[in-house]
Amino acid sequence: MIKGGEFLVKETSYKDVFIREEFGEEQLMMLNATEEFSNLEIKPNLMRFEKKDYELVEKLMRKAGELGLLAVSVPEKYQGLGMGFNTGMLICEEISSLSGSIATAFGAHTGIGTLPILLYGSEEQKLHYLPKISSGEWMACYNLTEPDAGSDANSGKTKAVLSDDGEHYEITGQKIWISNAGFAHVFIVFARIEDDKNITGFVFEKDKVGGLTLNPEEAKLGIRSSSTRQVFYNKVKVHKSAMLGKRGEGFKIAMNSLNVGRIKLGVAVIGAAKKIINYAVSYANERKQFNTQISSFGAIQFKLAEMATKTYVADAGNYRSGQNIEDNIARLEAKGLSTQDAKLQGVEEYSIECAILKVFCSEVVQYVSDEAVQIYGGMGFSAESEVEACYRDARISRIYEGTNEINRLLIVKMILKKGIMGEIDLMNPAKEVIKEIMTIPSFDSPKNELFEEEKKVLANLKKAILMVAGTASEKLGNKLKDEQEIMMNISEMIIDTYMLESALLKTEKILSKDGREKHEEKISICINFLHHVIEKVSKNGKEAIYAILQGDEQKILLMGLKRFTKVSAVNLKEHRRLIAKKLIDENKYFL
Repeated sequence: MIKGGEFLVKETSYKDVFIREEFGEEQLMMLNATEEFSNLEIKPNLMRFEKKDYELVEKLMRKAGELGLLAVSVPEKYQGLGMGFNTGMLICEEISSLSGSIATAFGAHTGIGTLPILLYGSEEQKLHYLPKISSGEWMACYNLTEPDAGSDANSGKTKAVLSDDGEHYEITGQKIWISNAGFAHVFIVFARIEDDKNITGFVFEKDKVGGLTLNPEEAKLGIRSSSTRQVFYNKVKVHKSAMLGKRGEGFKIAMNSLNVGRIKLGVAVIGAAKKIINYAVSYANERKQFNTQISSFGAIQFKLAEMATKTYVADAGNYRSGQNIEDNIARLEAKGLSTQDAKLQGVEEYSIECAILKVFCSEVVQYVSDEAVQIYGGMGFSAESEVEACYRDARISRIYEGTNEINRLLIVKMILKKGIMGEIDLMNPAKEVIKEIMTIPSFDSPKNELFEEEKKVLANLKKAILMVAGTASEKLGNKLKDEQEIMMNISEMIIDTYMLESALLKTEKILSKDGREKHEEKISICINFLHHVIEKVSKNGKEAIYAILQGDEQKILLMGLKRFTKVSAVNLKEHRRLIAKKLIDENKYFL
């Protein structure tokens, strides 16, 4: 098993990755049930979601609960369905695909509204809360963000003071941007006890406490029917048994819950991206200008191909990482860990990949929705079109579950930390790369195998990352954390390389089963994305090298970067046209 972040220094076989196409009958039955729910309950009400119909969202969430869609990842012991992590990803993708308001409500409830209890709750708490949360009888919300504590979540000022009788805590403070607050029954809140270094988590029922007040619903750019309120705590009295986990574990609870939230956000927004591509392709096939369908224009085909390329790549990364997490959980359980501890450690191991997917996927859906508006032209700017709301809803995904900037910095910090702790051997491969750039490059004859050159390029891109990141770490040491621009450069290189590898592995696995003839457009997607990545890695690598080194040292690393980002010239126009033609012929996203 390749550990989290280890993709940088180890090669992965296509046989060892999971792809969406491998889901079994049980998972597909759940998917069909979710699709039916989406088509019958969500799709006819899209315009109502734009009119701040919070009651409708609550109603549909409870219906989803009745169908078991909120219980997928909850163990059977707590009246859930006990299905695997990746199955939960699949259901999340579909139910989140049509409406940002539903996506946010679903994610807030099944993710950060459920996971802290599932992962850190006492047995008594899990037995009390999880059955009703899973059924939709109770809705949950997660109270972390404060006016002065956003990305720096552990700096919150909300206080929890132990009562004179030693049996209760009184919570006082203000929370903002709380999703589902308007209709939630179960509140998870984080507060600081005395002068503790870290915050502590609590869970309680809203109806059983006093001193809790909510501001009116926030006016928002998108996700307009997602309930979002400020919550004020004025000596809200909860029993000491309401504490989640141990005293001072609140920050750990928040971060581990966010890891799952990040990868679940990845599939949620890519579900939306697929639907947006459907809108765009259908419109392009119907819309005529100059007596010609606009889908026949090269400029439109370029957009459709790029939209499909990025979405396909994102999909590959999502289910690859989702299965890694699921397999790791199973491995840890087999070693004797409790289900609770196995899930905690299983997800935490792949926190790097979770952050990668959060960043990449959220920017894909923003790109796809923007291009869809452009394809629609003037109609895309009208609230009467489907894509106008999609464009607005997409914007929040780059902010919640940790801003993309924070996640980019985390990716580098986490990888370097694993290297320092010896969890991943980064030092020796980095030294070998430095040696390699001083040698004559290999001119081995090609073997004419599938993705032969692409795999070679991929290996070289990893070398480029090790070269730049290793040099940055060596030259800057602890000061690197203050050089955020350099860290962002390195992070971009890591993200793009992981996603490229995921796409190549997915495609190789599909072709190993079905042959090449049926999937030429998928090969074109990989080639198209590879060239996109090459340009970005070269740019980010140069910027980092310019900022770290001068003189001969700089020249040597630039020479190495040039070697590691070398690729044969191809006619990308023809590859994009092949992708677009398939989309246009199918009149939908088909990948």
